[in-house]
Amino acid sequence: MLIPSLVVLVGVLALTGVVRTLKVVNEYERGVKFTLGKFDGVMAPGLRTVIPLYQSWERVDMRVKAVDVPRQESITRDNVTVQIDAVIYYSVRDAQRAILEVEQYMYAVQQLAQTTMRNIVGEVDLDALLSERERISTQIREVIDEATDPWGIAVQSVELKDIILAEDMKRVIARQAEAERERRAVTIQAEGELEAAQNMADAARTLSGEEGALHLRTLQTLNSLSSDNSNTVIFAIPTEALRALESMTADANRESGVSADGSAG
Repeated sequence: MLIPSLVVLVGVLALTGVVRTLKVVNEYERGVKFTLGKFDGVMAPGLRTVIPLYQSWERVDMRVKAVDVPRQESITRDNVTVQIDAVIYYSVRDAQRAILEVEQYMYAVQQLAQTTMRNIVGEVDLDALLSERERISTQIREVIDEATDPWGIAVQSVELKDIILAEDMKRVIARQAEAERERRAVTIQAEGELEAAQNMADAARTLSGEEGALHLRTLQTLNSLSSDNSNTVIFAIPTEALRALESMTADANRESGVSADGSAG
């Protein structure tokens, strides 16, 4: 009875050792193997062997990772406090360096992203931060990618998800935008009045240069008024006509004065 039990026990232990020795590396993974604590190579996807107690290994995911950077409070160059939410996309390019060169590379990348984001935001004004978000994201990505290159990590992109301002700053920006819109409206109105005045001056010169043109324009105006239901018609008399009437009246008065003097004599 004892011998069969020992055989069964040995068989179970041997089977357990074989199972523990076999390791499956998925297609999107790489395995970093160590033998007695020394780097022994990178295991490709498939069924691999790792001898227990003698060898060990670390599993490295090679897929693109999306890491949500915790909300950071930063101060811009013009001393405005903002809170920024961001996400960083990166992948492991070299599994060996990701394990040997840095401890917990995921945590290291997250901390580096936070620090870099605060530094970059501190170098730009609030207006640039709001209007040039893509350029600032690219600048942050380049800095992080350069710093993580020795770790065997490639940064694909950094996206600034949200930029949060204080309520009083939002009101200030709203007032500034309203004032800017009013300034543009006044400028456009002034330009329109200037253009209208220039056109009217050109029209006046044209009318004054052609005989009868002003009379035709007056008739056209009366024709436009005839379609109106109003009973009031304002008739505009040209200044030239008034001057001519004044001249005729003055001549008539002079003639009357001469005649009267003759009869008196």
